[in-house]
Amino acid sequence: MLSLPNQGTVSTPFNPIDWKLSARNPVTPQTIVDVKDHFDLATLRVVVAAADSGSISAAGDHLELATAAASARVTALEKSLGFRIFERSPRGVHLTPNGTVLVERARRIIADADRLYQDMYEYRQGLEGHVHVLANSSSLLQVLPGVLKDFARQSPRIQVEVEERGSSETQRALLEGRADVGVVDAPIRVRGIELEDFFSDDIVIVVHLDHPLARHDAVYLGSVLDEEFIALIESTALSARLAMSASALNKSLRIRMRMHGFDAITRMVAAGLGVGMLPLQAIRPQLSTLPIKAIGLRDAWATRVHRIATRRNVPVSPAAQTFIAALRAERRRRRNNGGD
Repeated sequence: MLSLPNQGTVSTPFNPIDWKLSARNPVTPQTIVDVKDHFDLATLRVVVAAADSGSISAAGDHLELATAAASARVTALEKSLGFRIFERSPRGVHLTPNGTVLVERARRIIADADRLYQDMYEYRQGLEGHVHVLANSSSLLQVLPGVLKDFARQSPRIQVEVEERGSSETQRALLEGRADVGVVDAPIRVRGIELEDFFSDDIVIVVHLDHPLARHDAVYLGSVLDEEFIALIESTALSARLAMSASALNKSLRIRMRMHGFDAITRMVAAGLGVGMLPLQAIRPQLSTLPIKAIGLRDAWATRVHRIATRRNVPVSPAAQTFIAALRAERRRRRNNGGD
C-alpha cells in the first residue's frame, strides 16, 4: 500500500505507469525500492543499445540477449519509473523526452562502471595502486633511483611512496603494517620478517689522504679501532655492525661524532677530524672530489647483502607484488652484468 500526503492510506494497488511524480505524489522510500529493483547496469545497457539501434530486438542481438528478455527488462524499468522510455511502432522504437534524459545519464553511468571495472582489473593485476616503500640510505644512493625511474615509466599508474629509514625501523614498520616493502641491511634478523637477497656492497674505512693508514689498501677492523670514528647515528644497521664487530674483538669504540648521512661523514674525515666506516659504492662521488681514501676491510662481514623485506605470511597487494618484481629484475640484471 502507498501512503500519500494528506490523503490517508490508499488501498488500491500501486500502478507506477499511471502514477506521476508531483508535489502531491513525492518520491517515497517505497518508490525508490520499486525503481532499484529494476535499475541495474544490464538493463541500462539494453536501453542505451535500443536507443542507438532504434530496435529492442537489435539491442538484444548486440548484447547476446533474447528479444523477449530484452523487452521484459525495458518494460519492467518503465513500470518502476512511472513513465515510458520508448515510443513503440512497427518500425522500431524512439526515445520519449524522459527517455532521452535517462539515456544521457545511463551513458555516463555505464562509462563510469566500465572504468571502475578496468581500474579494479588493473589493480588486481598489479597495474594500478599505491606502494609504501621504506629503504636504507645505501639502497637509495646506489640502486633505487634507477629502479624507480624505470618503474615509473613501465607502471605509471602505480604510485610509489619512498621514505628513507634505518633498517631496524623499517622492519618494525613492516610488522605494524605501516609499510608494504622494505630494503634493509639486517645484521640481526627480526621474527615475522621475510627477507630475500637484493644487492651487495663493500664496507670500507675512510681516512684523510694524510692519515698514516692511507698507505694501506686493506686492513682488518681490529687494527683501526684505536682511531676516533665519525660514525652514523646509532639506529642505523651500519652503526650496529661497527659496534658488534668491536664487541666481538673485546674492544671499545671511540666515537667522536655521529652524523645522519654518508656525505657529512666524508666531509668530517676530509677535515681530519677522524675516520669513518662507510659503503664504498655509496661514496664514490666523494672519493673523487675530497682529500680522502677508501681502505678495504679484510673482515668477512665487510661485504654485506641488502635484502628485500616484507611481512611474513601476509600477502602484499598486487601493486606491491609488481614493485617487488621490479626489484628482482634489477637483482637479475646486476648479476648478469657481473655485479652483485
